[in-house]
Amino acid sequence: MSETDTRALIERYLAALNAGDHDAMLDCLDDSIAHDTREGRREIGREAFRWALARTARHFREELGDIAIMTAPGGVRAAAEFTVRGTYLASAEGLPPAEGQSYRLQAGMFFEVDDGRITRLSECFSLSALKAALARR
Repeated sequence: MSETDTRALIERYLAALNAGDHDAMLDCLDDSIAHDTREGRREIGREAFRWALARTARHFREELGDIAIMTAPGGVRAAAEFTVRGTYLASAEGLPPAEGQSYRLQAGMFFEVDDGRITRLSECFSLSALKAALARR
C-alpha cells in the first residue's frame, strides 16, 4: 500500500471516529486487528474492537482535533497525533466520578496497515493527565 493510500485510510478512520460512526471505523480494520487499548490490554479481532468502542462510548464523548498524520516509507506504518476534546459521561472504574467534566488531552495512535486495512492500532495517552483533568470540577 502506498503512503498516500495509508494516509487516506487513517484519515477515513479518524473522520469516522469523530462522526461516531462505529461501522465505518470497523470497515477500516482487518478481521484480526490487534488493538492495544487505553487500559494497556491487547485485544484481538474486530468483534473485540466493537465492544471496546461501545465501552468507550458509554463513558466518554470525544472528538479529535489538531490531527497530524505521519506515514512510514512504504505505507506499512502510520501515526496520528491529536488533541482529544471530551466529556466524561458515566463513571468508569479507576477514574473519578463522572459529573459531565470536560477535558482536553494530547494523545496519539500508532497503526500498522496491510492490504488496505488497519491490522494494529495502539492508543497512547497519559492516564494520569486524564485523571487530573477529571478530578477538576
